[in-house]
Amino acid sequence: MSGIMGIYHPNHHPVDREDLGLMLEVLAHRGLDGTDIWVNGAVGFAHRMLWTTPESLIEKLPLVNKTSDIIITSDARIDNRDELLKILQFDHLPHDKITDSQIILAAYEKWGEECSEHLLGDFAFAIWDQRQQILFCSRDHFGVKPFYYYHQLGQAFIFASEIKALFCLQQVPRQINEVRIADFLALMMEDKAITTYQDILRLPPAHSMVVSHSGIRSWCYWTLDPHREIKLDSDEAYAEEFRKIFTEAVRCRMRSAFPIGSHLSGGLDSSSITCVVRELLAQQGDTQLHTFSNIFDEVTECDERTYINAVLEQGGLIPHYVKADQFGPLSDIKEIWQYEDEALLGPSHFYPWRLNQAAKQAGVRIVFDGLDGDTTVCHGVPRLRELAHQGKWSTFVAEAQGVAQNLEASPQSLLKAYGIAELQKQARQFRWLTFAFAVNQIHHSFNISRKYLLVNYGLKSLIPKSIRQLWQRWRGRTPSKSPLAPLVNSSFAQRIGLDERILALDNSNQPPLTTREQHWRDLSQGIFPYILEQLDRYAAPFSLEARHPFLDKRLVEFCLALPAEQKLSQGLGRMVMRRALIGILPEAVRWRGGKANMTSNFMHGMLTLHRQLLDEVISDHLKAIEEYIEPDYLQAAYRRMISEQKVSEENTMTVWQAIVLALWFRHRQPTP
Repeated sequence: MSGIMGIYHPNHHPVDREDLGLMLEVLAHRGLDGTDIWVNGAVGFAHRMLWTTPESLIEKLPLVNKTSDIIITSDARIDNRDELLKILQFDHLPHDKITDSQIILAAYEKWGEECSEHLLGDFAFAIWDQRQQILFCSRDHFGVKPFYYYHQLGQAFIFASEIKALFCLQQVPRQINEVRIADFLALMMEDKAITTYQDILRLPPAHSMVVSHSGIRSWCYWTLDPHREIKLDSDEAYAEEFRKIFTEAVRCRMRSAFPIGSHLSGGLDSSSITCVVRELLAQQGDTQLHTFSNIFDEVTECDERTYINAVLEQGGLIPHYVKADQFGPLSDIKEIWQYEDEALLGPSHFYPWRLNQAAKQAGVRIVFDGLDGDTTVCHGVPRLRELAHQGKWSTFVAEAQGVAQNLEASPQSLLKAYGIAELQKQARQFRWLTFAFAVNQIHHSFNISRKYLLVNYGLKSLIPKSIRQLWQRWRGRTPSKSPLAPLVNSSFAQRIGLDERILALDNSNQPPLTTREQHWRDLSQGIFPYILEQLDRYAAPFSLEARHPFLDKRLVEFCLALPAEQKLSQGLGRMVMRRALIGILPEAVRWRGGKANMTSNFMHGMLTLHRQLLDEVISDHLKAIEEYIEPDYLQAAYRRMISEQKVSEENTMTVWQAIVLALWFRHRQPTP
């Protein structure tokens, strides 16, 4: 965790050190262990240092190479250090005296613009190449380290770790990007480049770019391969390989000059990381690991202490607890707005904020979390669709019944979600023998009559859609058509072409054919860098660096390439991980099906702790966003949320989006 910033004037206008000084001051929370500025004519870099790794204690940034013609500023942790130190011929120096920025600089000197392809870890950096008169910038594979920039062609290129630093310079506009507001309200964050401000962009994950007097050239240096498949001899072989890669993903992130901690929720992901870190520390004869857990004394349905304690009972851990039902999603909002530059999309942000607060109090600087094990290892439920497509209905039934039991869903809902479409497809393709076999299996397993299946999913599937619509109109039933983003004001949506934008960017309404395709889509979501940037901003105020082993490039590539049965088997998702961690995870955690639903605590916070603020915003503070939303839709959702005993996720998210966006506007008061 550090802060980087820089200015480049392609028109050769000298950089003012005072401008960089202002940016440093605004990002003071990103590094308390040192600052420095480097300026050479039309180029200037600045850096805020937060010590985390042992090597960072001797690191000086910005860093100039021996020939004084290449300069770097970076926020980086390189995980394949040993490999790179050999390739880059650092063997004549003690490895503990070589910083990660030196490695990146040497990689650039050797491979030039292709250097990022050789790096593993979390990084965002900028390099000024005096010889070529270019600025080279790059960001890690998943966007763990942030990189924002403003570009005025031929005049200025300004970058920083946070948007607020860009606003220190008068030439940077603060105009709201209405397209991003619409994306936010539509819960469609697939555009990985834009921000809430017009002309302020983020360098997308796995991208590099070159800035010169002629403009910007950017490219993607790495993508996930959705077609690669790993084939090993047995379940044990898959498990052994997973354990090896996962352990390395954890181990390489343990480099620290300070005590380390782990967010321990009791779920499969955070528990796995905590247990592996503890084992590795024990092998090193090192100090104990601090854990930070949310507990719930009032909203007991959210409490996971049974599983947390199962991990703690194995020993070697120093537990810390946060009473998470004593605060809600808006409890720290005024303080959060000091660091947050964009509106908060997800309503679970307050958990890591308070956990990080506790970590700082414990003297920790490195915190592990379980983000996003669900997606990386994959629950594999879409395997049901693949089984139906393959005509393996017996296996479909067995897996659907297991999933229903483990995730507390109904088998019928799983059939509807993953099986019926394939049944209809078989009818449209006149594959009647296959259709009849499937109907028989479904009839016996789900207790649905054969006649009902034949008529509704067989014969009716043959009727053209236009005829079905005519029939409905003749009977006086007009098919309802829900808008793609019902909270968004229809005139506003039409003005910016929101429906067309959603259809172009969001492919979720086109069912994937295979488990791997769905897995690849999930891993490629635009929401990933947005969440990671938010977690970065929630660590910075507490002098912490968040580390995410499940977003290790090697682990992600391995898990994506696994066969579907390694993802879902016996009704349990992430089966390869469960098999791999035998003897490491407590059995109660290793074989648990789902996890606690935090909706109850969210509602407790909103309706008990924040009710007055909610009523105030709904009644008096929607003016700033009234041109963007449908007020009647919002008011109806709010009435349902405060009156219904069982509140739908749609209503809660609708109210949350409007409330938090209105509060963000009220705090920022940006120029429209």
